This record gives sequence, C-alpha cells and structure tokens, in this order.
Amino acid sequence: MRIMAIDYGDARTGIAISDLTGLLAGETRVIQTKKQEIVVEEITALARQYQVGELVLGYPKNMNGTLGPRAEKSEALAQVLRETTNLPVLLWDERRTTVDAHRILSETGNRGKQRRDKVDAVAATLILEGYLTRKRLSQG
Repeated sequence: MRIMAIDYGDARTGIAISDLTGLLAGETRVIQTKKQEIVVEEITALARQYQVGELVLGYPKNMNGTLGPRAEKSEALAQVLRETTNLPVLLWDERRTTVDAHRILSETGNRGKQRRDKVDAVAATLILEGYLTRKRLSQG
C-alpha cells in the first residue's frame, strides 16, 4: 500500500509518496497555491492516481509541544481530506522537518529560488521517512 505524506504550507504544499510496498519514499512534488480547495483537489487526484491507502499530514507543533495556528490549519485540512478522499489521515509531529530540509538542500548546493522550490517536497519526504520507520519498527 502506498502512503502519501503532506507538508502543508501557506504558499506551497510538499507531497511525498511511498513505493508500492510502503517501505521507501518515492515520488515527490510541490503544489504551488495558497488555496486550500486546490490543495485538496490535487491531493485527491494524486491519491487516486497512485492508489494511496493512507495519508500522513505534517502537524506543526511548537518546540515546547504546544499547538498554534498552523496546527489548527492542519487539523482542518485533515478533516477535509478524510471527507474528500475517504482515506485515513494521520497527523504526524513535523517539528524541525523544514529546518532539516533547508539544511539538506544547503549541503547539496541548492540555494535561493532553487531551494525554495524544493524545500516543501524534501520536508514531506522527511515526514514520510519518519512515519515509515516508526511503522516498520512497530511491526518488527
């Protein structure tokens, strides 16, 4: 079963989709819009196209574990995605994923616009890899 991770942002939303076995991160892309309805439409279409069985949505907690406005936006998106896709949506603690994504892209020589265009997809990949690792460890 494929799993899709989502890094939901104000202007861009990163997407990472696992391979068919659900073990490795594979396909990535960025949805470039501020409009939630378009984000939902594109996620729904990708979920159908790749036969995704589960969605993992980044849940941006503050470093002290409290929830802020971004977490509330993620909760609202999760509910819309559950209703629209009929798939389970898990909220995944995404603290530091964007920071780590910027570091990874900087270390690989990506700067400026090139980095901005990729950071959300890398953050979604980090969310997916974290989730897949936890899933493997809990099954083993």
